[in-house]
Amino acid sequence: MKDTVVKPRRLESYLAGAWRTGAGEGSPIANAATGEVHALIGTDGLDFKGALEWGRSVGGAALRKMTIHDRALMLKALGLKLLDMRDEFYAENYATGATRKDGWPDVDGGIGTMLTFASKARRELPNVKVLAEGPVEPLSADGSFVGQHILSPMEGVAIHINAYNFPVWGMLEKIAPSLIAGMPCVVKPASQTAYLTELVVRRMLETGLLPEGALQIVTGSAGDMLDHVTEQDVVTFTGSATTGRMLRTKSAIVNNSVRFTMEADSLNASILGADAGPGTPEFDLFVREAAREMTTKAGQRCTAIRRIVVPKAHEQAVIEAISARLQQVPVGLPQDESTRMGALVSLSDRDGVREKIRQLQEDAEIVCGSLEDVRLTTGDASAGAFMNPVLLHCADPMRAENVHSIEAFGPVATVMGYEDAAQAVEIARMGRGSLVSSLFTNDTDITAEIVGGLATFHGRVLVGNRETAKSSTGHGSPLAALIHGGPGRAGGGEEMGGIRGVKHFMQRTAVQGSPRMLSAITGQWIEGAETRADIHPFRKSLAELRIGDQIVTAARQVSKDDVEHFANFTGDTFYAHMDSAAAKANPFFDDRVAHGYLIVSFAAGLFVEPNPGPVLANYGVDNLRFMTPVYFGDTLQVRLTCKEINPRAGGDYGEVRWDCRVTNQNDEVVAQYDVLTMVAKTWPLESAE
Repeated sequence: MKDTVVKPRRLESYLAGAWRTGAGEGSPIANAATGEVHALIGTDGLDFKGALEWGRSVGGAALRKMTIHDRALMLKALGLKLLDMRDEFYAENYATGATRKDGWPDVDGGIGTMLTFASKARRELPNVKVLAEGPVEPLSADGSFVGQHILSPMEGVAIHINAYNFPVWGMLEKIAPSLIAGMPCVVKPASQTAYLTELVVRRMLETGLLPEGALQIVTGSAGDMLDHVTEQDVVTFTGSATTGRMLRTKSAIVNNSVRFTMEADSLNASILGADAGPGTPEFDLFVREAAREMTTKAGQRCTAIRRIVVPKAHEQAVIEAISARLQQVPVGLPQDESTRMGALVSLSDRDGVREKIRQLQEDAEIVCGSLEDVRLTTGDASAGAFMNPVLLHCADPMRAENVHSIEAFGPVATVMGYEDAAQAVEIARMGRGSLVSSLFTNDTDITAEIVGGLATFHGRVLVGNRETAKSSTGHGSPLAALIHGGPGRAGGGEEMGGIRGVKHFMQRTAVQGSPRMLSAITGQWIEGAETRADIHPFRKSLAELRIGDQIVTAARQVSKDDVEHFANFTGDTFYAHMDSAAAKANPFFDDRVAHGYLIVSFAAGLFVEPNPGPVLANYGVDNLRFMTPVYFGDTLQVRLTCKEINPRAGGDYGEVRWDCRVTNQNDEVVAQYDVLTMVAKTWPLESAE
């Protein structure tokens, strides 16, 4: 019986509301491990200008109708759906040459990144369409003219051009902050692995969770797409520096000042501290990390360790220890359970890596592995893009050039020695800017000196030691909460970074006007804006509460007995509260003063409405400042104003921020802060009996 021949899948692009196939049969894309044609790709004849216009007019309009929380909840629901589909993605992942373990940071990591952004947006940002940023800036002495920075979604399309090594994570880590910001996306994956990205996008669109126009994909050449970008569009690029520089200088990008973020080549270094010799936990962690970084995804990671920087006294020990680990790595078909390292993404990439190794040999010698010989447990080295890890040693890194300028994008790294901490930093900086460097040491002085020297040349620095051995995510793992990018040859851009990444896709605008006008724009009460005083605002549910609702309380006098009782009851007997002579000797006080937290406690007693009602809980204060000392006999009065209402999507309550201003008998502000409460959307609660 003949084997069934699987016909290669013709990849499609989703543009302007439909799946579309480019003209012709398409170009073949090979399975990285078997060499068989896995898919056909091509975009000839597709209308990219129309796709961008459709994204702006349809997708952008739909996303901007939603609040930030609406968009975050959409991504959460989408991420949970994708988790249920992982097995299908992992099966397709094998064609990229990656093992299932190697696919984990791409598939699960990408979905996890999307879910992290969704969670951070709901936790850290208000449920609004226009985001106020920073404090209100007073622009006149009487407070009638103020300024406020706001952030609003760009009204273009975010075009994400991605590399082949992370076809899932590379897409999801970019579209997550874009969509939360309110910008529709066009994804352009690298052709070598576009079949996996296309499959994930297809499944995402099938869920129906994304509004029409929010996500498009181009599988194949982007043609003239970048000729049609406008000042409202954003372009992000991950790939080679050569390609990135070419795209960055396209006339439409230059003429329209289009935001362009590039993540490019990076000769990342890992440094072994002088204290971390053989036999220390840090030495073992360093060796394990270096070997893992060389072999994970066959070394085809933008964050992989390329330069292994060690004290000269430990060079040979490091070479022997890493070589011993590399020689035990089974290389073969990625779907085989015994395989620890699969194939590179293509035969041409393997040829390119070998050529780069030859160039590195001008500065270094191979100490483990072979340039041509391939040892496999399974698979065919003539058909699949397999190669064994190659470790080199550079005896004189201060005079070498190629090891600091040429990246062999595969399972390749070079060991080099340093004399002291300053030279270790200098060697790392010779890479002319990197995404990440790592330092393995248990010495705090070494850490402070080396990290201080690395920081300006790196987007991220990981410090590894015995304390983080079990919890660290490792040298090569970008995280959604932290920026991913780096200066110089690494591209000069930043991605992710938590809410920083979201703001990249929004326009920052300084708005000037009266407090009443700015309050209407931002949805936040500003000092000087309108107020309303009727029933106690704590008796109002979110359905009834309005920005500017206010109560001005009765006054309360602070006595000596109050202060001494509070001191004895809490144990806070700081001299300024208890010793008149010592307090007078203090340059800030004229005599004994009330505790700051006594003032806050008295303020709560003045403004709280004690009966059960819509205010469910107090969960903290922000920006607490004590501004004027309170002496015995002073009186306190509180003005409490509803400052911001943040309904929680999908819940029966929301967060309310209150401006709390505590004054004395001279109308001097003694304390100012924001009170944070949970308030029911309706009252009584529907679940209450």
